[in-house]
Amino acid sequence: MARGRIRSKLRLSHLYTFGCLKPSTLEGDDPPHPLHGPGFSRTVFCNQPHMHKKKPLRYRSNYVSTTRYNLITFFPKSLYEQFHRAANLYFLVAAILSVFPLSPFNKWSMIAPLVFVVGLSMMKEALEDWRRFMQDVKINARKTCVHKTDGVFRSRKWKKVSVGDVVRVEKDEFFPADLLLLSSSYEDGICYVETMNLDGETNLKVKRSLEVTMTVFQELHGTIRCEDPNPSLYTFVGNLEYKRQTFPLDPSQILLRDSKLRNTAYIYGVVVFTGHDTKVMQNSTKSPSKRSRIERTMDYIIYTLLVLLILISCISSSGFAWETEFHMPKMWYLRPDAPEDLTNPISPVYAGVVHLITALLLYGYLIPISLYVSIEVVKVWQASFINQDLRMYDDESGVPAQARTSNLNEELGQVHTILSDKTGTLTCNQMDFLKCSIAGTSYGVRSSEVELAAAKQMAVDLEEHGEISSANTPQSQTKVYGTWDSSCTHEIEIESGNNNNPRVPIKGFGFEDDRLMNGNWLRESQPNDILQFFRVLAICHTAIPELEEETGKYTYEAESPDEASFLAAAREFGFEFCKRTQSSVFIRERFSSSGQIVEREYKVLNLLDFTSKRKRMSVVVRDEEGQLLLLCKGADSIIFERLAKNGKTYLGPTTKHLTEYGEAGLRTLALAYRKLDEEEYSAWNSEFQKAKTSIGSDRDELLETGADMIEKDLILIGATAVEDKLQKGVPQCIDKLAQAGLKLWVLTGDKMETAINIGFACSLLRQGMRQICITSINQDGGSQDSKRAVKENILNQLTKAVQMVKLEKDPHAAFALIIDGKTLTYTLEDDMKYQFLALAVDCASVICCRVSPKQKALVTRLVKEGTGKTTLAIGDGANDVGMIQEADIGVGISGVEGMQAVMASDFSIAQFRFLERLLVVHGHWCYKRIAQMICYFFYKNIAFGLTLFYFEAFTGFSGQSVYNDYYLLLFNVVLTSLPVIALGVFEQDVSSEICLQFPALYQQGTKNLFFDWSRILGWMCNGVYSSLVIFFLNIGIIYSQSFRAGGQTADMDAVGTTMFTCIIWAVNVQIALTMSHFTWIQHVLIWGSIAFWYLFVALYGMMPSSLSGNVYRILDEILAPAPIYWMATLLVTVTAVIPYVTHIAYQRFLNPMDHHIIQEIKYYKRDVEDARLWTRERTKAREKTKIGFTARVDAKIRHLRSKLSKKQSNLSHCSAQDAMSPRSL
Repeated sequence: MARGRIRSKLRLSHLYTFGCLKPSTLEGDDPPHPLHGPGFSRTVFCNQPHMHKKKPLRYRSNYVSTTRYNLITFFPKSLYEQFHRAANLYFLVAAILSVFPLSPFNKWSMIAPLVFVVGLSMMKEALEDWRRFMQDVKINARKTCVHKTDGVFRSRKWKKVSVGDVVRVEKDEFFPADLLLLSSSYEDGICYVETMNLDGETNLKVKRSLEVTMTVFQELHGTIRCEDPNPSLYTFVGNLEYKRQTFPLDPSQILLRDSKLRNTAYIYGVVVFTGHDTKVMQNSTKSPSKRSRIERTMDYIIYTLLVLLILISCISSSGFAWETEFHMPKMWYLRPDAPEDLTNPISPVYAGVVHLITALLLYGYLIPISLYVSIEVVKVWQASFINQDLRMYDDESGVPAQARTSNLNEELGQVHTILSDKTGTLTCNQMDFLKCSIAGTSYGVRSSEVELAAAKQMAVDLEEHGEISSANTPQSQTKVYGTWDSSCTHEIEIESGNNNNPRVPIKGFGFEDDRLMNGNWLRESQPNDILQFFRVLAICHTAIPELEEETGKYTYEAESPDEASFLAAAREFGFEFCKRTQSSVFIRERFSSSGQIVEREYKVLNLLDFTSKRKRMSVVVRDEEGQLLLLCKGADSIIFERLAKNGKTYLGPTTKHLTEYGEAGLRTLALAYRKLDEEEYSAWNSEFQKAKTSIGSDRDELLETGADMIEKDLILIGATAVEDKLQKGVPQCIDKLAQAGLKLWVLTGDKMETAINIGFACSLLRQGMRQICITSINQDGGSQDSKRAVKENILNQLTKAVQMVKLEKDPHAAFALIIDGKTLTYTLEDDMKYQFLALAVDCASVICCRVSPKQKALVTRLVKEGTGKTTLAIGDGANDVGMIQEADIGVGISGVEGMQAVMASDFSIAQFRFLERLLVVHGHWCYKRIAQMICYFFYKNIAFGLTLFYFEAFTGFSGQSVYNDYYLLLFNVVLTSLPVIALGVFEQDVSSEICLQFPALYQQGTKNLFFDWSRILGWMCNGVYSSLVIFFLNIGIIYSQSFRAGGQTADMDAVGTTMFTCIIWAVNVQIALTMSHFTWIQHVLIWGSIAFWYLFVALYGMMPSSLSGNVYRILDEILAPAPIYWMATLLVTVTAVIPYVTHIAYQRFLNPMDHHIIQEIKYYKRDVEDARLWTRERTKAREKTKIGFTARVDAKIRHLRSKLSKKQSNLSHCSAQDAMSPRSL
């Protein structure tokens, strides 16, 4: 292996909570709680899987299926899904009715298109489900080692693993089921587990086995009684009964399926839950069904056409009843003396009702049967273009963009509000130790990205005010390396002018200050406190050291990036954590620049874990002198309230430094320690062990109380500040999205100061922007009166803020709303949420701090439902899943926090900056393509379907179709479907570069300019006009005059074929006029469809008359020799497209849209000839925004102009005074 790892065998039974908090046998007064009743009925016999083959202990197998269908359910379930669509249901009814004599068509002309369309959709469903099935097969076929007898293990597929089996899992393997940990390669049964697939967290979790199971697992025939299957990942209640003793079980002994074994050679475990009973499968809920706004609007159009269909069918049936009653007796050729039931003048009502069914079938072509399948084909192609876009491919991680669903492509072009996570989304989630405060002194001269941006801005401000000159610029004293848009892989360094050799970047360590490096800290005024600070960094953690044989340096498997950066900092300061043994950690301490190293051992007695509730972690150690120490690190607010009176020596300066670090956009923690005496520790440890081994609902409270007993009277020694850097291109992306008219909300769990400064770094905030901070007052107690007071205070703040925004008369004034999670708890309640939303919508940017995952989802729901606009949520962690699923569009980032967000998303990208191209380019294209495609679909079907109505009325509502049945069959399926697919796949109004240069084009989708009802009705009216032209011009040209050279007039089939030819030409020329971008593919499909029509008519007419019927030789003998046929085709086609050509000409000349102007400039190459014109047009083509770089520049320009105007005014005033002075006179 290129990278070797050395790790000693650990026995951690006395290490932190692993040993001292281990449950022991409970006897006498404290037996385990009996588990019985609902929810606690599961019984597992260890090493006896045969006991679970009979009821009631016959549990589910370990076979897992994530498919929607199986061989039995595919057809019924898939057909049910297909006929949920109104159009498909209509055509199903029509196909059934076409079997009866009432049908005006051949039954196959109705059945074949339906079978083709539904079959194609079902094939797509089957293909997607087949992929899921193959993934299931691959997972179920994984191998694991299962214990047979006498310590012999045999390989077995996962799906064959049963409850009660003892399995062996080796390093870097996944657990095949939910297991009870029995023992591990470590002597005391410790193992490390990565749960990234479950909760998205990359930090390792520590699991520990019961001491009684460490050596007897092969002969273990105990009984596990525990809770029933449930989705709770973090809880487990159960008992192990073995040798007449009962041992309590908790989540620390449970290894969940799909977790991975890390840093441990192997483990043994007994299977408790299998297959769909496992917790990960219990959590596998279906993603919410999302439909785009265009698709929902399309349903209403279908309903409108159904109403139109019923209306004209009723007109037709009424006309037929009228004809039957009044005109039928005069039609001698229908034998009125012996009438049939359907033509009996005596019962016209019956005839009309029966004819209604015929009419409903006849006019069914108003409903586009191939619309759904065409849209699905187009969306799949669009999704493939997104997946293959190299400009959204991340070279560093090798991750491309991925459209995980194709149903929401067009929704990407209509986004109004983006709700974004911060850590890992806007920032890199790579922590660099940058600054620290020790004994009241701040160390670290290197600037964060936020400080660098602020310095640049300050320099610009000072220069504008004339307060600095070029001779006194910071460049003469300081060198700045890096740029505003530097990524997490580039360092931003501010170095003194005499240092010409910048150091090599070290992962996790960006600190620079010679006062602490190379042992220089010994010369500081408080070296003992600095020494204690370094030791807290090196000891207070749960990491595992790994030696890289190539470099000889230690790296660390830590629970969080922060912890890894602390250990990297301690190593660089000369306190290298190098080894962990049975109950100790070893630190190599280097006290001077000479490099003399002293290896010290610290016995780890207890560790109090970090949790989101505790916001701190502590470790109790004994040093080589026998001194007991409690070392603690945590949130400053938590540490400060636990300080001793004599431990607040550095509280003032440390608080000041923490504020400065927060303003610099850094994440901070406070460090403290405490010396313990033996008696106090012994008494506390005894009580804490009792709390840990207790079982009951108050167990967590007892543990919290026990931790509070020891974590007090602390002595503050300092604080740390680490930087979570901005991702590459984030400010530029936000600026472009703002120019496109999108609003951006940031929802983060960080504290307010950090979030605000990240906002400045991203240009979501800027100088001069008024910040509205909504916070809640602190009230003691939880009474209703106190809660009412808090709500009234928040409501008062909201009311004042809304009034302030409304009364502001400066059009350039910008407001930023900043609110914390505690306040959100109240503002998201029903009686206040819409006032909060009204204020937020009026603000340029919104930042929500300290929010929980649930609050993220609730805020997203409020914005989505309250504004009625399209929302997009983007995040990278498991805590973002809620808002990703709640938003109209969910985008996951393939970051370091696992794949949970990606798996829950609709689209995934590798970096936030790719969101710009995903929306501004692909979103814009997909929206216009789908919108134009659907409008054209309805146009062509109306143009075609109404000609059937006109002909039926022309023939006395006879129910006769003017077209051959095979013409009807080919119209939607072949002759007009391929060009419209080409429109949906390849159409581009402008190129991708133009989309990025003119971001305001994106607003065409947000404003829904191409699929509003005026546009839809316009296309429908165009279809009605075309149908009138096609029918009446053809009838007027062909009717009552000779058609052939011999003087014969045209029969119905000749009229129908001529009319159908005109339809094919008209709709294909129409789509050619609609397109802005042509490739050879569009030309082949459009003109090829017309050519295919002539080829079909010729070949079909050449078939025997028994097959071709009345259209035998219709093209070569009847139509082609007749000049009137070709003249009618030309005249009708030109007349049918005149209104559209006129509309386009009027719009382009008198009322052009943005893309029309750009197309004209590019076509005449004015952008090359006149660069200033192009720049001016680019400046115009952006939405007025108050966030982003552009808004910041605009604000500075306004400020400069104001200053210039004042100077000119002052100069004019001074000149006037000089002119009036006695000297001048």
